[in-house]
Amino acid sequence: MSSLLSVKGITDFLYGHAPQPVTCGRGITIGAGTVYPEINFTLPTMDISARTWPTVCEHYSSMVQAVVDRAVALEVPGVVVEFETLPPMTENPRWGLEITAILGDCLRKAHDKHGLKSALRLTPNDTREFLRPPVMRSGKYWDGMVEFFDGAAEAGADMIAIESTGGKEVCDEALMNADLRMVVFALGVLGARDMAFLWKTIVASCQRQGIVPSGDTACGFANTAMVLAEQKMIPRLFAAVVRVASVPRSLVAYTVGARGPSKDCAYEGPYMKALAGVPISMEGRSAACAHLSPVGNIAQSVCDLWSNESVQRVRLLSDFAPVVSMEQLAYDCRLMNTASCCGHADATKLRDWLTESDASLDPQAYVLRPDVVLRLSERIAAEKTPYAQTVAAVRAAVDELRWAFEDGRVRIAEREQSWIALLEAQAEDLPETEEELIAEVMASGEARKFLPEQYGIG
Repeated sequence: MSSLLSVKGITDFLYGHAPQPVTCGRGITIGAGTVYPEINFTLPTMDISARTWPTVCEHYSSMVQAVVDRAVALEVPGVVVEFETLPPMTENPRWGLEITAILGDCLRKAHDKHGLKSALRLTPNDTREFLRPPVMRSGKYWDGMVEFFDGAAEAGADMIAIESTGGKEVCDEALMNADLRMVVFALGVLGARDMAFLWKTIVASCQRQGIVPSGDTACGFANTAMVLAEQKMIPRLFAAVVRVASVPRSLVAYTVGARGPSKDCAYEGPYMKALAGVPISMEGRSAACAHLSPVGNIAQSVCDLWSNESVQRVRLLSDFAPVVSMEQLAYDCRLMNTASCCGHADATKLRDWLTESDASLDPQAYVLRPDVVLRLSERIAAEKTPYAQTVAAVRAAVDELRWAFEDGRVRIAEREQSWIALLEAQAEDLPETEEELIAEVMASGEARKFLPEQYGIG
């Protein structure tokens, strides 16, 4: 295996173990041998306004107390709570920070009373996309996000993440058109440039506050492709290539100082672990409350946190949905940790069962196989710039999927098989340099969709 990778071989590529563990919060270390649940919850359908704000706060207070009580009852070794803000909470940072304080206070009390290890991840949403074309580096939306970052630690957050959207204004249509060239432009040029700008700001803010800059996600890109493929609007094969193409963009956060754990909805997480050595949060079957996917088991195979994505506070037969998710996550993590305690061979067997149960059934699952992740990561690591890495990722993914299909290792629907050659042609035709692709796009109608100066172009 290449010395360029942080994970040196398949033997070391396992859930619960990362080359660079992260310690944060109240005694929790992620990636040091134990898989922890990461619980995320949100409001029932309701208006968020000054009038309803006391009710909003009561919902969050009730949700966090209920999931903490269930975690204590199930004797989990530790828990991470993620607070993903809703847009009004980032537009009005004081609101978001008030909820952060409610959650952080509950976790501190549970640690003091019960010894529950915990950490709070704060994930402000990227409100910059509310303008079209988006203004990425200034203005009220950017200022609100920065205020939120800078107030995180005082409010009680232990780490910051984000689902950033730089380049999404171009990528959305490119996905619908299955236009690989423009997807590469959105991810490898616009997205990568925005990630460098954004994450330098987040890392600096976290360093000043003494908290962890955790990670980003290509949710708005690769997960959008996954959902479109699930709806049969684009080929699953195309969505699988987009997943791998998103890797260099997400990797930028770690090259400028993020430390992990990666964001749960970043299904590219295994590549982050292989390349950067950071612990990762993943979601799969446990996230069916939020979205459907073809990668329910394989997503768990090398995770360090296991997440439910997000669930609303709605009443089920047993309890409110966040409590149900907490229990499901706790039992999943208990199984993984028990296998690990039985020895490396048993832990590896469980990893391989999780992998094999999904990998052959869908190309989107196949590209998450641990051995495939390591092979493709080598190709990505051999390049020096995000654009060159994105081109390499695309070509490597297409090569791997053709080989796997011809060898009978992955099933590709008959209606999609012609796409192998189409994607090969698109991948081969990609410009070798970022400058060539920028010049091409700037001379086309696509240039109207984004503001070049917001990405340092021009």
